[in-house]
Amino acid sequence: MLLSEEETLDRVLESVSRLGTENVSIWEAGNRVLAQEIVATVGLPRFDNSTVDGYAVRARDAVTGSTLAIAGEQAAGPDRGLSLGDGEAIRILTGAPIPKDADAVVMQEDVDRSEKSILVRDGVDRGENIRGRGGDLCEGQTVARIGSLLNAPILAAIASQGLRELPVFKRPRVAVIATGNELRSQGEPLGPGEIYDTNRLLLAQLVEASGATAEVFDIVQDTEEAHLRSFEEARAYDAIAVAGGVSVGTKDLVKPTLQKLGATLDLWRVSIKPGKPFMFGRSGNTLIFGLPGNPVSAFVTFLLFSRPALWKLGGRTAWALPHATARLTEKLINTGDRPHYMRGIYEGGTFRPVGRQESHALYGLSLANALCRVEPDQTIAAESFVDVIPV
Repeated sequence: MLLSEEETLDRVLESVSRLGTENVSIWEAGNRVLAQEIVATVGLPRFDNSTVDGYAVRARDAVTGSTLAIAGEQAAGPDRGLSLGDGEAIRILTGAPIPKDADAVVMQEDVDRSEKSILVRDGVDRGENIRGRGGDLCEGQTVARIGSLLNAPILAAIASQGLRELPVFKRPRVAVIATGNELRSQGEPLGPGEIYDTNRLLLAQLVEASGATAEVFDIVQDTEEAHLRSFEEARAYDAIAVAGGVSVGTKDLVKPTLQKLGATLDLWRVSIKPGKPFMFGRSGNTLIFGLPGNPVSAFVTFLLFSRPALWKLGGRTAWALPHATARLTEKLINTGDRPHYMRGIYEGGTFRPVGRQESHALYGLSLANALCRVEPDQTIAAESFVDVIPV
């Protein structure tokens, strides 16, 4: 029986639990997944400071036409502990702490300066040109939540709290395998009927882009002995991604070999095109993703089912793929009985199919940057608006 995409993804994700955690240097935490809520203990800004180069004043003194005596200077850096008296101004630079009793900063462009005083040409209001303490982030406020992907802005916000190490979820370790007597590695000579393997490289890149680490295994020949040897070793990993050998042909040995090793296989066919022969199961704590041998099918099924599972395994709390709305530049037709994920180019708010749409068309896939789902027996007219998945 063919399962729907929704049921397939639900069953896959139900079988996935987060890995354990580890502490890493904040300098090595980029693109890791946070394992603990970070709460601010340092406000941003930490103190009231000036947004401009100018003069710290009392707004009531700094009216247009007033003359104020210069009582000191405060640069960015250590607070000198200066205080402001009536009728005084303190020279201040951008980012410098506001002196005691000052409540505004007049820009240097709005004064005429003599040696010991300034003439205010444009008065200021209270609070003008001052960044207030905690105005961006207050003590006790959540900086980042569990499951957050630690990108540059989030890491910078966490760095403002002075943390040297962060608790993160461990990266899933994924064994990447391709099967087939016809496959050869790059650099080897090709004999009749042989092709260069592309799936291991494709899957390794997809695995790494899913927050996991890929260990690429040797090509597995179409013998039970070779399959047993490879999968025995792969069971030490958090997940296995294997391309090819998951259908029902006499040389499709992945399923029977895994079952011989005691693996539980929950599903192995899904109602999509390309990618019907998708298999999922587990061997102990190791997740198993059996992907079709055709590269486009492997790409689509990995994207729809394996990537969300690896995201969850690696600690992320949001698993949905990104979506966007686009206008079709030409009509799309699906005459089949399964939803068809067509490859195309998404740019400038439009989507157009590109290349051949067969499951073997690797070059066409290389030109695409998005997928568009077309329902069975559906024609979508040009100029229609569709949902696309940027990839």
